[in-house]
Amino acid sequence: MAKDLTGGYKIKFHSNGVDKEPIEIDFTPPFRRIDMIEELERMANLNIPKDLYSDAANKYLIDACAKFNVACPPPQTTSRLLDKLVGHFLEETCVNPSFIINHPEIMSPLAKWHRSRPCLTERFELFINKHEVCNAYTELNDPVVQRERFAEQLKSRQSGDDEAMALDETFCTSLEYGLPPTGGWGLGIDRMTMLFTDSQNIKEVLLFPAMKPQDEPSSKGALYSPSDL
Repeated sequence: MAKDLTGGYKIKFHSNGVDKEPIEIDFTPPFRRIDMIEELERMANLNIPKDLYSDAANKYLIDACAKFNVACPPPQTTSRLLDKLVGHFLEETCVNPSFIINHPEIMSPLAKWHRSRPCLTERFELFINKHEVCNAYTELNDPVVQRERFAEQLKSRQSGDDEAMALDETFCTSLEYGLPPTGGWGLGIDRMTMLFTDSQNIKEVLLFPAMKPQDEPSSKGALYSPSDL
């Protein structure tokens, strides 16, 4: 898409405002791949406990956030602590398109377990200009494991984590009837549009909030006039 739109793989983007020098973003393939836990441990010199559901892992990550002055307001669940550390150490390096891959199960309640690496999932996120633009994973289709994941999420919700998922009984029941191997991905088209139009505010590329209906339809029957767009 970058090549078709611009004629090349490199674009200029005013990431720090139109009054500052633009940065260069290079879409030349292949994109960098970052193994989440491995790279986090390497960059921060950490040795994260393998059992991320344990109290020991939670305390270790609390101490790591304190050591590096990484803010993680309560509730300090293991998933939130990991997310804050990843944002501090890994996402900040993702100016050019980069995949963060192999997320832990504790951070990915709807993703299927990795077929060759225990405790991880088959998931990736694409980051460009330090922002997530795509999230994708192999869908978890085992109803027993899905219920277990939701049970863990419930503990996080009860501790005050509003972002944790609630138990979806209908979804679990549907899985019991069977779901074939599937995968999905979601792309933030609005964020991609921002990059290629050098827009600093997402409102500049979203059509509908900027549209206001006319008091009276025009003679041509149009609901919106060009001045509204």
